[in-house]
Amino acid sequence: MSYLKDKQYTDIAQLGHPVLKTPAQVVTEIQSDECQDLILKMMITVEQAGGVGIAAPQIFNSKRIFIMCSKPNARYPDAPLMEPTAIINPEIIEASIDKEKGWEGCLSVPSIRGLVPRHKQIKVKYYDQTGQEHHAVFTDFIARVFQHELDHLDGLTFVDRVESVQDLVSESYWYAHFAPKG
Repeated sequence: MSYLKDKQYTDIAQLGHPVLKTPAQVVTEIQSDECQDLILKMMITVEQAGGVGIAAPQIFNSKRIFIMCSKPNARYPDAPLMEPTAIINPEIIEASIDKEKGWEGCLSVPSIRGLVPRHKQIKVKYYDQTGQEHHAVFTDFIARVFQHELDHLDGLTFVDRVESVQDLVSESYWYAHFAPKG
């Protein structure tokens, strides 16, 4: 993704902005220039912001698209490596009964981490940026990223998913007490 380095990323919507509370609209024309430009803008933004995913509403566009781009970084040092992938009109077809609490942060909720319960395994359906339909099974961290980004498309953030305010901490406290030690 080094070709994105010279491009300028867009601002990221912050917690409280109405776009983050509004369910996103289904994408009907995946091959359109507008959709392809949005995907590129999201890839640039998430790369430069150091995220492992970003949803279109986070860059003020209420469409059902998100990018998953897991890789080890300062925010998620143990993240597995995956190619940046555009996920369009995603659905969870099946989810495991088993859930696991895990620490999440968000580019739209800076300086806060939360312990969020998520399904450990999900079976999903989505379209890629060429319009091809995909069915996949995601587990653990990748399943968590998918569910986190899908929440953005449904007008939710991770703070809506924590079971208690006791499960929220400042990011500096998280780094000092809970971050994986390298």
